[in-house]
Amino acid sequence: MSFNFIKDRDKKVHFVGIGGISMSGLAAVLLNSGYKVSGSDFKESGILNKLRLAGADIYIGHSKENIKNVDLVVYTAAIPENNPELVYARENNIDLMNRAEFLGNIMRGHKYNVAISGTHGKTTCTSMLSNITLKANLDPTILVGGELDVIGGNFRIGNSDYFLTEACEYKRSFLNFFPYIGVILNIDADHLDYYKDIDEITETFEKFANLIPEDGYLIGYVGDSRVKTILSKVKCNTLSYGLKDADVTARNITFNEKGCASFEVYNGDKKLFNLTLNNPGEHNILNALSSICVSLIFNINNEDIICGLSECRGAHKRFEYKGEVNGVTVIDDYAHHPVEIKATLKTSKKIPHNKTFCVFQPHTYTRTKTLFDEFTEAFFDADEVVLMDIYAAREKNNGLVSSNDLGKALRAKGVKCINVHSHAEALEYVKNSVKPNDLLLTVGAGDVVIVGEEYLNQEK
Repeated sequence: MSFNFIKDRDKKVHFVGIGGISMSGLAAVLLNSGYKVSGSDFKESGILNKLRLAGADIYIGHSKENIKNVDLVVYTAAIPENNPELVYARENNIDLMNRAEFLGNIMRGHKYNVAISGTHGKTTCTSMLSNITLKANLDPTILVGGELDVIGGNFRIGNSDYFLTEACEYKRSFLNFFPYIGVILNIDADHLDYYKDIDEITETFEKFANLIPEDGYLIGYVGDSRVKTILSKVKCNTLSYGLKDADVTARNITFNEKGCASFEVYNGDKKLFNLTLNNPGEHNILNALSSICVSLIFNINNEDIICGLSECRGAHKRFEYKGEVNGVTVIDDYAHHPVEIKATLKTSKKIPHNKTFCVFQPHTYTRTKTLFDEFTEAFFDADEVVLMDIYAAREKNNGLVSSNDLGKALRAKGVKCINVHSHAEALEYVKNSVKPNDLLLTVGAGDVVIVGEEYLNQEK
């Protein structure tokens, strides 16, 4: 169907999985614009309560009875084909639209759409840019793939032409978008349950870049050869960033005891300002530079950029400090790809401590299988790895790979690693192993965070 965000405000829209990090933001945008909204999810959450207060009809559990006087049903790729609400909509000729296409239609209602893409770093970059644009009083609408304190959650409804959103490549979702500014942070092999190989992934990012109008901008990291090639091909304006040989660069980098960087920002040969981040790690220098590039296009002044970035602590689950007890510091991180894990462990080395205990929960069987060799090379900066079972997410166990297989391969490479098969077992091992001044990292995109939280609660 066609959906016009401006003209179709008399329609009622139903979201299947409305409590999701992306779907809830879309529902909030509609509610703020006067739409009637309903939605279903499998369990209660704080996000659902916020949507109820905004006027949405919320149902717990999926049933055809939830579809009441609905004009359009929106769903995500995670919703199975046999979902009773989708089945009912098809049988009764109710229009259906996937989440990415629907988000693209909402973007049509804004002029300055910023779509932040890349295999890694999308949420952190969006968080940084959110802080900057809020400081600059641009009043943006924001959709971010994590909980961000500065906006009190995962979305913010603005009343301007500025729209910030993450742009995910999974199932080519971002090809439904209408970016005025597109950002490509990096391109790595991931989502290989859908893509054939890295070449197909790169081709898809190039198609994303070609969505940008000629008067728009592509921002990209020149340290990634695939991104650099795409920058050289597009017809729109470009702005590059990196640690060298780029339009916007960082020079004279130092790190403090929290692992946060201070550096000078240059645009060409012109020094713009000095900056100190509150987000630890070298990779966050690059995230900051990408957000600075967008800010320069929007003519945001240096003071607002500096203030926005220096106050930004990022989204939850991005090297998030959870607490300290008995001298043990607990940090949680969303890293679930080998490149991200390496970055997280590299960041941890910049923080003074004795041993690093990394409790890792692999995310999906497909990712674990297709990137198996890369995973075996990702943990050398950890003193001990506590390896949990694979978090299935949207998949079923295909029997082709297990955490036991990964644990065996890690031990063969000299990594001290133990396999555990429950949160309780992981917690018990950690309690008996960590000592004062150690660092406890919970790493993964599933529910591994429970281990760190329970350690903090039980040890107090």
